[in-house]
Amino acid sequence: MWISLLWLILGIVLILFGADKLTDGATGLARRFNVAELVIGLTVVAFGTSLPEFVTSFVSTIKGNSDISIGNIVGSNIFNVLMIVGCSAWLAPITISKSSLAKDIPFAILASVVLIVIAADSILDPGSMNMLSRTDGLLLLGYFCVFMAYTYFISRKKETGDGMQQQVHIPPMPYWKIAVWIVVGLTGLVVGGNFFVDGASAIALSLGVSETVVGLTLVAAGTSLPELATSMVAARKGSSAIAIGNVIGSNIFNIFFVMGVCAATSPMKVGQISYLDLGMMLLSMLLLWFFSYTKRTVERWEGITMVIVYLLYLSFLVYEAQGGAF
Repeated sequence: MWISLLWLILGIVLILFGADKLTDGATGLARRFNVAELVIGLTVVAFGTSLPEFVTSFVSTIKGNSDISIGNIVGSNIFNVLMIVGCSAWLAPITISKSSLAKDIPFAILASVVLIVIAADSILDPGSMNMLSRTDGLLLLGYFCVFMAYTYFISRKKETGDGMQQQVHIPPMPYWKIAVWIVVGLTGLVVGGNFFVDGASAIALSLGVSETVVGLTLVAAGTSLPELATSMVAARKGSSAIAIGNVIGSNIFNIFFVMGVCAATSPMKVGQISYLDLGMMLLSMLLLWFFSYTKRTVERWEGITMVIVYLLYLSFLVYEAQGGAF
């Protein structure tokens, strides 16, 4: 018990340290190459903070536990939007650029819709089993290539008039220091995330919480801790573009890249993931899009609302997993 608690605390420390250094390194990289911070958030930061989801999902797929893989991705995407954006906005209102409002968030909504469509085989073809085939995986990877091409295109357009390029008051960094902070930050996030998941899972199981509940909550939330820490630190430092870009990019990476690679490697049964879970994933993105229209800012009260929605969803999962009785 005490050892698990130690791993839990150590994981949190590493995650916070890693998030701080990754944010500094990513912001320095954006300034050095004169690339919008949103682009860095959508790519470098998003890919780095999505590594825990990728490792967990890919290993689960290889071992034949595709339901854990899909549950991890769906749960992480819900957590990313409702808890990460919610907590970040609660800490400091997040400014949404015109580009994010018109293109990036809709692209993330598209990713959720595509996953729901290809996972709902039993609705489109009654009697069939819900699963993601290798063809579905290749389709997702194709969408991922389109997303990367789009991101490269907007990086060439030096859009600085719509709030994409925010001034973050940190001194310019030499290239070697940028590289060191990005590597150190990502390492801290990944290692810290693993420590947190192991420690929290062991504590929960020792307290009698079922493995199903642990998988639905702690694994999904634990692999999203890098995104949570990075976005909250970025929001605190006034870098809303990295905070929101990290979440949007991570959700797109999780579906198009992580799920694409896993399904292309081995067909995946959807398993215990319900249409409610898939619907909540889509609803969370729509809620973010709706709140973003409020003066192009996610206000503190809107962030609190998102957190409350997630806690209600989490409570329902726990209630359902315990057989409808606490």
